[in-house]
Amino acid sequence: MSDVEIRDPGIDLRDIEIRPATAGDVPAVVALLADDPIGAGREAPGDLTPYRTAFDRVDADPHQQLVVAVHDGRVVGTLQLTVIPGLSRAGMTRGLIEGVRVHSDARGSGLGSLLVEWALDAARGAGCRMAQLTSDATRVDAHRFYERLGFEASHLGFKYHL
Repeated sequence: MSDVEIRDPGIDLRDIEIRPATAGDVPAVVALLADDPIGAGREAPGDLTPYRTAFDRVDADPHQQLVVAVHDGRVVGTLQLTVIPGLSRAGMTRGLIEGVRVHSDARGSGLGSLLVEWALDAARGAGCRMAQLTSDATRVDAHRFYERLGFEASHLGFKYHL
């Protein structure tokens, strides 16, 4: 664990456990995904069936790590790291960081930084030479957060809904 500034006296980052998510964590993770204006419009926490199916697929894939941050027995953060082998850049392996969420009570505590630093360390440990992520174009605060952590807004992302 690195030295991250603790700004919220209610959460001591030394008491955070980052661990693999379990099936029992699915409701808390879904609640985190739905806990903002964008997530509230696209998540459906009332029906956990598709999330449980997705969790099983993620959990069975050795290239996926879905983790939760736990404080005092409560899930307060989550993210997913995907290890992507590739041919470009001389066969470079990348780490894709997705679904970074921190509970509204813990925002501003340094927990987001701790989670992303965990993901970067895990990506390095998996042989990745680059980490990348996407962030909704409207999440200006998130963009500033990632830039403070050293990420560069180097590409323009595109999505195509199937």
